[in-house]
Amino acid sequence: MRPGKRFGLSAIEKSDIWRRWKAGQTLHEIGRAFDRPHTSIRCLLLPRGGIPPAARHRSRIALTLAEREDISRGIASGSSIRKIARHLERAASTVSREVKRHGGRSVYRASQADDRAWDSALRPKQCLLARHSKLREMVASKLILDWSPEQISGWLKTEYPGHESMRVSHETIYRSLFIQARGILKKELMDHLRSKRRMRRSRHSRIFKDSRGQIPDAISIRERPAEVKDRAVPGHWEGDLLSGLKKQLHCNASRASFALCHADQGAEQRDGSCGCGFESACS
Repeated sequence: MRPGKRFGLSAIEKSDIWRRWKAGQTLHEIGRAFDRPHTSIRCLLLPRGGIPPAARHRSRIALTLAEREDISRGIASGSSIRKIARHLERAASTVSREVKRHGGRSVYRASQADDRAWDSALRPKQCLLARHSKLREMVASKLILDWSPEQISGWLKTEYPGHESMRVSHETIYRSLFIQARGILKKELMDHLRSKRRMRRSRHSRIFKDSRGQIPDAISIRERPAEVKDRAVPGHWEGDLLSGLKKQLHCNASRASFALCHADQGAEQRDGSCGCGFESACS
């Protein structure tokens, strides 16, 4: 971590952090890239529940920084509002409102006016669950029953096929839970989610690549040789390798979970004692 006083993150750095998080990097990896502890990265991501904010852009009809600098120079030279407006090819009322909004001719500064206009343009839009109390209560009641957001969304489509107002996507439910600024659904409802996480992870994250019942670097049974697949040649064995909690592989026959069967055995033998000498493993 950088020595000395704490350094803030610039807008470009924040954008890069969200890009890395969306690409699937962990908090520790992002922290190392910015020479910061992973806890500081978490503090940035947690208020939005790991959901990247939408990219902002200026309206095409809004005044630009260059136009505001022309207004500032025109005021400094003593030009009238109408003259400044003709130079910018803008309406005089637009320039007049701009100057009054940011303190008048005596204190108008282009950079300060531009920053203030950018901040005031951010007007969060209420989400669907905030506007629809009946739908919000129904979603909350299902979350208490440990229903997943995907299940709730699918159930609403089946239960109310002709009511578009009673539809909500699972993504909207997740956002209402994870983004703290919304405060639509109670935080206690997050405990009913199966993942128990407080931040959403990207599909590209290695958390999803190495979990969900998949064995890393596993070789599919479809890749076995043809002679084994045909079960025509005696002497081949097949086994089921199971992965348990904490990635423990049950590969010891005496600890159960191994089903060994001879190639030329019948179905009745493979179901129980197959006479292979591994009856305890085949049970």
